[in-house]
Amino acid sequence: MNFPRTLCFLLASLAMGLPGASVLAAPPVKADAKADSAASKAVLAFMRAEMQERRIPGLQIAVIRHQKVVFSRALGVANIQHGVPVDDRTVFSINSGTKSFTGVAIMQLLEQGKLALDAPVSRYLDGLPAAWQGVTIAQLLNHTSGLPDVLDAEGDLLPGGMDGAWKSAQTLPVQFAPGQRFSYNQTNYVLLGKIIDRLSGEPFLAFIRHRQFDVVGMPDSSFGDSADVIRNKANSYRFGRDGQLRNVVEEFPAAMRTGAGINTSATELGKWIVALQQGRLLQPASMAAMWTPSSFADGRPAPWAMGWPAIRRGAQAHRALAGIGGGRSAFYIYPDDDLAVIILTNLAGAQPEQLIDTVAGLYAPALRATGGGGLALYRLREQTGRGGFDDIDGQLRQVIRQYAVPNPSEASLNGWGYRLLSRKQVKPAIAVLGLAARLYPDSANAHDSLAEAYQAAEDPALAIRHYRRSLELDPDNRNALAHLSALEKK
Repeated sequence: MNFPRTLCFLLASLAMGLPGASVLAAPPVKADAKADSAASKAVLAFMRAEMQERRIPGLQIAVIRHQKVVFSRALGVANIQHGVPVDDRTVFSINSGTKSFTGVAIMQLLEQGKLALDAPVSRYLDGLPAAWQGVTIAQLLNHTSGLPDVLDAEGDLLPGGMDGAWKSAQTLPVQFAPGQRFSYNQTNYVLLGKIIDRLSGEPFLAFIRHRQFDVVGMPDSSFGDSADVIRNKANSYRFGRDGQLRNVVEEFPAAMRTGAGINTSATELGKWIVALQQGRLLQPASMAAMWTPSSFADGRPAPWAMGWPAIRRGAQAHRALAGIGGGRSAFYIYPDDDLAVIILTNLAGAQPEQLIDTVAGLYAPALRATGGGGLALYRLREQTGRGGFDDIDGQLRQVIRQYAVPNPSEASLNGWGYRLLSRKQVKPAIAVLGLAARLYPDSANAHDSLAEAYQAAEDPALAIRHYRRSLELDPDNRNALAHLSALEKK
């Protein structure tokens, strides 16, 4: 893959420890400074390796422990075209991480006695379709409303701009009865924005700024998209299908900015997290309610809390609440471990949420056995870098014995495999995706991904075998159906 010279230099400088990495200001730390210092060195090495592996131009990372910043770095380049490095005041789009701020805003209105989480939306907004009126505020926050989306299947607004999309959405049938299933949906947060407007007495953008940014001290944080001129904003990039790095152009209409629209830095986001932990934004009871994972109507666990993805653990040990956005920015708060990790990048598809548990585990060893096996993947990449991919199963067993870590998650192996495919490293990709299929044999996605790798290797027999297995596990897998139909016609 060909990279711009500036990016090549900066990525190389990260690996060698040359200038191009600045340190974010951090308060002094206390008794466990020695352990935190060792963890910080390991985290810096891990993040540099991940930046190279994932080809991330620039990022910020901050770790907050016991309500203090114990590690922070700005790495790489914010603007490739002009060679502008990331520094402590660079701001990144957090995309749907904005929803966590909206969750806080709704809980602030609850504390003021202006709404109830179990109240129907019709109590606060008039003129909605009859099928929408019984949806509760909680169901909007946790994406169990069943409402039709203002975005189409490709993630674009329905025709007619925001006004046209809003009118069109109201004519569509609901997806399911409220509380029955989870369906991530921007309509939910458009409605929450309208409720905040109505109940707070000011536009929700102003309410969030006054009640959160100004209280915390976040002067560099704002709402906006790539059409706006935003001081110190990192450019956003993605790799195209042709493997070339391209600018990301995205617009968030004002009515949708409760769902995606905040630009901030790790420094200021860290201050916001500390303010939450210190009770400066919400009372403890409100915090507990906001961070309680929700359930479906039949009692099954649902994946979100109030505005926050809830990262569930076995027996609920070491739970985490998250903000995740655009495949480029993420932050996790571990309430039971008094720990938080923020990673903001300017690469859509970087998936920093896959890295956070690994970073957290370097500060809190008890977390190493609960995450997605990111440390195992990191060490496995080291092993394959030295010894190749022929014995990847044995190499993984060695890593697990040596570092006492769980297997890598299916998602992390899948991501690695597709990165290898994008670089035309087909044989290594088959090894990685084959490992995923062996570790997760009942995953339709794992077999589908492995089939795609065999298809890239021009091995139709094995591609067909794994597409068929994927369809056995998930008969609705349209990707497998389409590929299998094409292969069987040849």
